[in-house]
Amino acid sequence: SIGCKVKSNYQAFYIYCFIYCRPPKGAKRKSNVATPVQAVSPQPPSLVESLSYAHYSRPFKNPNYTKNTNRRAKSAKQVIGAEREREKLGREKLKAQGMDAGWAEDPEATSFTSIEAPPSVLPQKRYCDITGLEAPYTDPTSGLRYHDKSIYELIKSLNPASMQAYRSVRNPHSVVK
Repeated sequence: SIGCKVKSNYQAFYIYCFIYCRPPKGAKRKSNVATPVQAVSPQPPSLVESLSYAHYSRPFKNPNYTKNTNRRAKSAKQVIGAEREREKLGREKLKAQGMDAGWAEDPEATSFTSIEAPPSVLPQKRYCDITGLEAPYTDPTSGLRYHDKSIYELIKSLNPASMQAYRSVRNPHSVVK
């Protein structure tokens, strides 16, 4: 153990090399001009090669798999809507067979699966464009929001292009003339 937590073999190797594989501090570079050339013999596998999983087979992967390029990711709203439709068809099928269990749920009620909720009545929170902290102040000339006077000093020293870049992070369509 090197003395710190590691999450993978790669991290262990990186820490090992960072600590132990560097030359000692103050060591001068040795030149290889005066050393004779020796015959190259096969070297044993390095630590990187011994820790590598690249040469192992992957039996869990299908070699004949081809990715479907036409498939698109669905949004959460589409997935929840499809699930609601599936449940509705299932209830209608049970009702047609006379096996209705008396469904008491209102399908339009807001629940943990419903992502449509009424807008909040609370005012929207404002955050500092520089630090991300809550911003009680707004600079009238640049329109940037700031947390305290030290950030205001920084905002005064910014050039117009930087101010526009900070504003575009918050709202990409904001243009101050």
